[in-house]
Amino acid sequence: MSNLYIMRHGETVPGMPDSERSLTKQGEAEARAMGTWLDSMLANDVRAALRIVASPYRRAQQTAQWMATPLERPVETLPIITPDDPLEPLIDWLQQEVAHTPCLLVSHMPLVGALVGRLVEGDVRASQPMPTATIAKLEADIWAAGCATLKHWQSPRELLG
Repeated sequence: MSNLYIMRHGETVPGMPDSERSLTKQGEAEARAMGTWLDSMLANDVRAALRIVASPYRRAQQTAQWMATPLERPVETLPIITPDDPLEPLIDWLQQEVAHTPCLLVSHMPLVGALVGRLVEGDVRASQPMPTATIAKLEADIWAAGCATLKHWQSPRELLG
């Protein structure tokens, strides 16, 4: 059984180009709170093995860095997880790269919502709403459509009040 933490980046400023948008002060607070929360939730062995993988877009990289700091883990960039990328290459990547390794994936809507929906419900039309900086914890023996279980859902709103 392996764990996948799927996270949407924190709140972001508007603007163009989309790939260069940054976190707002609220987005930084969201990411910082979620990093502290996840650090408190993980067992030491899971934390030591955790891979943090982020979209190359600025806001996802910033969010991942806020997550990485309390977890003391490096951030990897995965170019196939930008907002409108297809799910199939990502699911293939999950099967190959994180079959037995816990992973925090930091990306964007609609990709994160569609990924949770596909892995849990198995339906290509399924999508889960994901407010900014929310984390969905999934467990599975294999990362394929309909094979995961949603084990936990955490929003920064519950932590920040």
